[in-house]
Amino acid sequence: MNIVTASSRGQIVIPKEIRNRFNIVAGKKLSITAEGDHMLLTPLPDDPVDAFCGIFKEKSSLTRALSEHRKKDKQREEKKIIG
Repeated sequence: MNIVTASSRGQIVIPKEIRNRFNIVAGKKLSITAEGDHMLLTPLPDDPVDAFCGIFKEKSSLTRALSEHRKKDKQREEKKIIG
């Protein structure tokens, strides 16, 4: 069992072996939900559109266009941060 301590700002450090197991890196988004008397952290997919579309056998043209648009937006954001 791993035990963590919350900081005064409510921050915790996820142990390295758990971060590695679930591929949690800097900037990775997680969902936190209350389940009765405990909390559940769930890593979110890097590209929710692609993750959702994976449930279908074939992407529609609209889904494909949305996915491409999101990729281009992400690239533009990364360029703004870098340059």
